[in-house]
Amino acid sequence: MAKIRITQVRSSIGTKPRQRATLKALGLKRIRHQVVQEESPAIEGMLKKVGHLVHVEPEK
Repeated sequence: MAKIRITQVRSSIGTKPRQRATLKALGLKRIRHQVVQEESPAIEGMLKKVGHLVHVEPEK
C-alpha cells in the first residue's frame, strides 16, 4: 500500500465531537502537525469525514 502524509490545517475548535475523535484517531494533535499513514479504506473514510480540516499528499 502507498503511504500518505496528512497535515492538519484547520482547528478542531467548534467541530463536532466525532470529528475531533477522528482527528485523534488519525494521530493529529494540533494545526500544522503531520503524520504518515498507510493508505487504506478505513483511513480514506476518516479523511472524507474531516477533509475540510486536513491536507493530504502522497509520501515520497
